[in-house]
Amino acid sequence: MKKNLFISFFTVIYCLNIFSQKSNDSHNHNHVGLHHWEIPSKDPDRIILTFNGDPSSKRAVTWRTDSTVKKSVAQIALAGVNSRFSKNAITYTASTEKFDVGLYKSNNSYMVNYHSVTFEKLEPNSLYAYRVGDGTNWSEWIQFLTANNDYSPTQFVYFGDAQNDVLSHWSRVIRMAYQTAPNASFVIHAGDLVDTAHKDYEWAQWFKAGGFIHSQWTAIPVVGNHEFQRTNKSSPKKLSIQWRPQFTLPVEKSLNSKLHETVYTVNYQDVLILVLNSTDFLEEQTEYIKDKLSNSAAKWKIVTCHHSIFSPAKGRDFEYARKHWKPLFDQYGVDLVLNGHDHTYARGHVPVITADLNKSANFNTLYVTSVSGPKQYKLGLEQIKSFKADGYQADKLGEQTQFFQVISIENDQLIYKAYTVLGQEYDKAVIIKDFLTGTKTLK
Repeated sequence: MKKNLFISFFTVIYCLNIFSQKSNDSHNHNHVGLHHWEIPSKDPDRIILTFNGDPSSKRAVTWRTDSTVKKSVAQIALAGVNSRFSKNAITYTASTEKFDVGLYKSNNSYMVNYHSVTFEKLEPNSLYAYRVGDGTNWSEWIQFLTANNDYSPTQFVYFGDAQNDVLSHWSRVIRMAYQTAPNASFVIHAGDLVDTAHKDYEWAQWFKAGGFIHSQWTAIPVVGNHEFQRTNKSSPKKLSIQWRPQFTLPVEKSLNSKLHETVYTVNYQDVLILVLNSTDFLEEQTEYIKDKLSNSAAKWKIVTCHHSIFSPAKGRDFEYARKHWKPLFDQYGVDLVLNGHDHTYARGHVPVITADLNKSANFNTLYVTSVSGPKQYKLGLEQIKSFKADGYQADKLGEQTQFFQVISIENDQLIYKAYTVLGQEYDKAVIIKDFLTGTKTLK
């Protein structure tokens, strides 16, 4: 009898432990209603390359797993003609960050881990293969090319807002861009990558839409207004809770911490790419712009921010940038400015204005606003005409079209091309520069 009671007692305790464990599992792994491609596992997903240091010798990679993967690693080697290259792989231990998806109430509540590594001491202009995992569960081997030490031909892709219906309607844009420029060195996402800043379902769509492209093209992500949102009704708007865990980006320590990993520079083969946060702290960034541009001897200077300096959509106006940032772009010879936000297409340029406002000397800066997602606005033609007072001339306009852009730099030319989602060339402009005098012409 006592033996039976003893067995029954431990049976109850065992069942309670199992019940408790299942309850905890259901709390930590609340995947009810999620698509299979949203659910984390031991296998790495959401793998993405970013710049974090000298592009000729460094590259960062970030990925996600479920919370059971406490320790992750990445391996990298010079790519070879057969699989034996992997025997020379160097292993890096990843930094791991716990992340509570449920910090935003509209998400399911469960924990994931983000892992990141910055590869260092890479050889310039070399093709590398890397993989990420926990030592047992690995990604595939993925290839990328490091930058050259010197000024060399390069090509990159730029997207305006993806934002809405990303998996359904943006996927064909990024995939057509990859077909058009498969060897692009990097890609600029000019803000509003998603519509709802903290909603993990939308980030899952963004990563699925790009698939392996995100892990092969090095990304330069730019924050837009839709990357900021309240986590609840009483809280102020804050940067997407996923932004910093999922992108490993340079930290400008001289700036307000709220601008970290949203304002940074990339120096790629004598091309300066200045990334700005056009949502807040604009005055502080004005000093940053002046510092970076005045101290750069790069052959080409490119600026990207989400809000359009010359807003082509009706009712939009980024007046602060026109009054305070544009004069710096003029003064320090910025060649190209890439924007989003307005869900239309506009390419225009600003000449150097002489004392006679009706005459202009040398071409100065090319300004582009574009959209890659399905959300479309109408052009504000009267508004565009009003920018003539700032020396702006519209060269090509478009609406109700999804675009991507391919920019090629070689010798003394920057060749800009805009394509529709069908892969058809829609617009083209060529900047020719004399590097000795700084004189530029636009064709």
